[in-house]
Amino acid sequence: MTAPHDGADVRTVIGVDVGTANLRDADHLIHHLADGLGLPPGTIACTHLIRTDTRRGTAISLALTDPGAAAAAWQQLAGMDRPELGAALGDRELGPAESARTAALAAAEHAERRSGRAVLYPGVDRLTDTVTVADLLDLTAIDRITVLGQPSTHGQGPDPAIPVLTRDHVRPEWQDGQLTLALLPAAGGTLAPFEVPDPTPCCADHH
Repeated sequence: MTAPHDGADVRTVIGVDVGTANLRDADHLIHHLADGLGLPPGTIACTHLIRTDTRRGTAISLALTDPGAAAAAWQQLAGMDRPELGAALGDRELGPAESARTAALAAAEHAERRSGRAVLYPGVDRLTDTVTVADLLDLTAIDRITVLGQPSTHGQGPDPAIPVLTRDHVRPEWQDGQLTLALLPAAGGTLAPFEVPDPTPCCADHH
């Protein structure tokens, strides 16, 4: 499915569901597929909570700016020896019907930028140790920052110079078409991502 947004950042989105039950397993799946499929730099990969009558778990979506790379990734997914794998790309589906359906849901949510928790995105490799609010916005695909418990005026956020303790685990989410990162006040006047690594950052060897 292709995101219907104007501008240069139009992406082809593939949804994938292998039956993962939680976010940590979904994070691991994203890194595994990023390595195995050779996804190009700039890919945005998200997790999506799935709640249907028959499925409770997490699916993922892979958004690529290059349609050719997306087509190549689709062919590799189709050739994988994983009977439980379902995937969706536009009107194409593969794998078990239920898994393909939930994969299509994840792809649609990402394509419309309605939801999705980003694990891979441009600039994520720069978010280690301590950075500033300005770094988060200037060096990555993150569009907006909010601080829980602190009201913000439209178009404004926290002081760009405030340090952010990344804990090597920064997971923004699509909200109203923007990749948005929620932060919390932390010790010493710093900020930290709302989501805490559980128990440690996933797939540290991938970073």
